[in-house]
Amino acid sequence: AGRGKQLTLCAVKTAALQLGRPIIQPDKMREAMDQLRTWQPDLILVAAFGKLLRAEVLTLPPFGCLNIHASLLPRHRGAAPIPAAILSGDSETGVTLMKMDEGLDTGGILAADSIPITPTDTASTLTARLADLGAQLLRRRLPDYLDGKLTPIPQNDSRATYAPQLKKEDGLLRFTESAESLERRVRAMSEWPGAFFDYNGSPVKVLRAHVRPDRVAAPGRVIRVEGQPAIGTAEGSLVLAEIQPAGKKPMPGASYLNGNPAFIGAQL
Repeated sequence: AGRGKQLTLCAVKTAALQLGRPIIQPDKMREAMDQLRTWQPDLILVAAFGKLLRAEVLTLPPFGCLNIHASLLPRHRGAAPIPAAILSGDSETGVTLMKMDEGLDTGGILAADSIPITPTDTASTLTARLADLGAQLLRRRLPDYLDGKLTPIPQNDSRATYAPQLKKEDGLLRFTESAESLERRVRAMSEWPGAFFDYNGSPVKVLRAHVRPDRVAAPGRVIRVEGQPAIGTAEGSLVLAEIQPAGKKPMPGASYLNGNPAFIGAQL
C-alpha cells in the first residue's frame, strides 16, 4: 500500500501482466510446487522474495536457483539490506548474484557490483539505484553463468552481518543516540516504517533532517536553529527540516514552529 493506504501492484507483477505472463502468489512455497513442476523451469531467479526456498525447489531446475541480493554479501544478509547499509554508515553497497542454498543468503557468489552511498541517499533512492544495478548485472553475467563460465565462490561466513526484517519500532528516534546516527535512521526508514518521535502522546514523522554538531542541548530538548526546530542528542543536534505530525500533511519544520511555538523548549 502507498501513503494513501491504497493497494498497489509491485513492479514485477505489473510487468508480468503487461507481457501476459502467468502469475502465482502462494502463501507457502509448497502450494506452488505442482505449478513449478508443470513449467519445468531451466532456472529460477529470485529477487526480494523474502522466503527461504525448500530443497525440492532448489533442485528442480537444471541450472539451480539464483538470487540477486541488494548488498555486498556476506554483509547484510537478510530481509532489509538497504536500510541496514544506511544505518551502518557504509560508504558503499551493491548487488550480489549468488547460487542459492537452503541457508539465508548463504549461497556461493557468482558476481557482484558496487555503488557509493551518498550522504543524501534514502532507502527509497538507494532501492531504485540498486534495482537498476541489479538489472545491469543480470544482463551482463547471466549469459556467462548459463554458458558455464561462472563458478560459485563460497562466502566468508566470519564476515557476515545480518539485516533482519524491519519492525514498526525500528523507526523510533531515541535522542540518547548521536545526531549522526539518528539522521541515518531518518534516511534508512524512509520507505517503511518511517522515522518518528512522540510529542504530547502522538507520533511525529521526520521526513528530512540534518546534523548540527556545533549546537548542543540536552538529549531530547527542543531548541531553535536558524528558524527550524532541532532536538538535542547525545552528540550534536538533529535539525528537523521536514516533518509530518499525526493526521497532518508533510510540512517544513519552520512552518510547524509558526503554528506551534510552544514546541521550543519541550523535552521529548
